[in-house]
Amino acid sequence: MSLFISQAHAAAPAQQADGTSMLIMLAVFGLVFYFMIYRPQAKRVKEHKSLMAELSKGDEVLTQGGIVGKIVKVSDEKDFIVVSIAEGTEVTVQKGAVNAVLPKGTMKSL
Repeated sequence: MSLFISQAHAAAPAQQADGTSMLIMLAVFGLVFYFMIYRPQAKRVKEHKSLMAELSKGDEVLTQGGIVGKIVKVSDEKDFIVVSIAEGTEVTVQKGAVNAVLPKGTMKSL
């Protein structure tokens, strides 16, 4: 017997996991993935699509680029809108670039 090396003991053979525990674990991971990642993202996409469908002339919008303006023209067949950012200055923007519809009068308060 050595002071630095302990005696080796025969280890009991490790139990093998059966397939049902593996399937349960995969199902739990699937549920976590669904409720934590997929479902909230699908909800955001649905809200953004409804926002784009409800855009109309006269709405004040905020684009992804940070531009605040009033919608002058909505083109349904091409998915573009014309946004007036200042008097005499109009920008054509894709509907998907609209981040939010602002309350009326927001542009005047800025």
